[in-house]
Amino acid sequence: MRVVVVLNTSAGSLLGVDDPEAVVAAAFAARGVEAHFEVDDGRDLNERMDAAVAHGADAIVVGGGDGTIACAVQRLAGTGVALAVLPLGTANLFARDLGMPLDDIAAAVGAIADGSTRDIDVGEVNGHVFVCNSMLGIASRLAKRRERFRGSVRLRDWWAFLVSAWRGLVRYPAMRLELDVDGHRRVLRTRALTVVDGDYEEGFGRMFSRSALDDGRLVLYVASSLTPWRAAVLGARMMFGRWRDAADLDRFEADAFTIRSRRRSIRVMNDGENLLLAPPLAYRIRRGALKVIVPPKVEAPGTARSELAPGSSPLAAAPVDASADAGLAA
Repeated sequence: MRVVVVLNTSAGSLLGVDDPEAVVAAAFAARGVEAHFEVDDGRDLNERMDAAVAHGADAIVVGGGDGTIACAVQRLAGTGVALAVLPLGTANLFARDLGMPLDDIAAAVGAIADGSTRDIDVGEVNGHVFVCNSMLGIASRLAKRRERFRGSVRLRDWWAFLVSAWRGLVRYPAMRLELDVDGHRRVLRTRALTVVDGDYEEGFGRMFSRSALDDGRLVLYVASSLTPWRAAVLGARMMFGRWRDAADLDRFEADAFTIRSRRRSIRVMNDGENLLLAPPLAYRIRRGALKVIVPPKVEAPGTARSELAPGSSPLAAAPVDASADAGLAA
């Protein structure tokens, strides 16, 4: 099997690493997998992903945080090419949902080498794909502010971000939106709206975790009032795993819905990446559209197994074609 690796060398876990591609290559070599790289040579991530797909690889290993994975999902959804996630970011939400080992490159590479493939759902809004969540309102603004301090460990920078976030919560105006779902139209006034591909679990320490990745639904959460105090209370409730019955939090479930607004554009954050989209925002679920590699013995409830036998590894399914080496630059 031919495997191409695409790394975001500026990902949080790789900051300060002299030659991250060599580190990852050594980890794959230790597992007997010959990994070929679309090197970080100044091309943007989309160009490198396109080049990786053009190689005709059976699996593409993408290393980075949720934003990097979002780019890969956008490119690979619906192609049948398997995505393997090497968690190198800060939150690594999607990698957690897949059950990938975190904070250990060798363990993550081992999980990929021994893993099997699954078909999972993706969400889509106006042609843009997301695999975890899509957010409107204050969350997208806070993410934009966060980028100013990305990678910094200085206390004053963290303090500046917290002050900025507090001001944003105080000053950000409520949005007036119209929601078309299940044949009904509802008027919403909200400062924060989140669409989840699947749904979040409740339970202590299960914040932003999903148990099923292929249940064919989108779940929409709308916070009708989000003052700094109520945001803190909601965050605490989520940490302790009891938040669905929180006051001022509405929940809708559907396989498709539309959000309308009088605004010319709306800032939407898909899996941590900010977009400006023109309304109406048409959301839908795409069932089984993404093929992913998951660690052995880790299956989300109800997740469909691919054509591979239980426990079989897609990386061991066929030898690497040595004749293709010239086209897969290391």
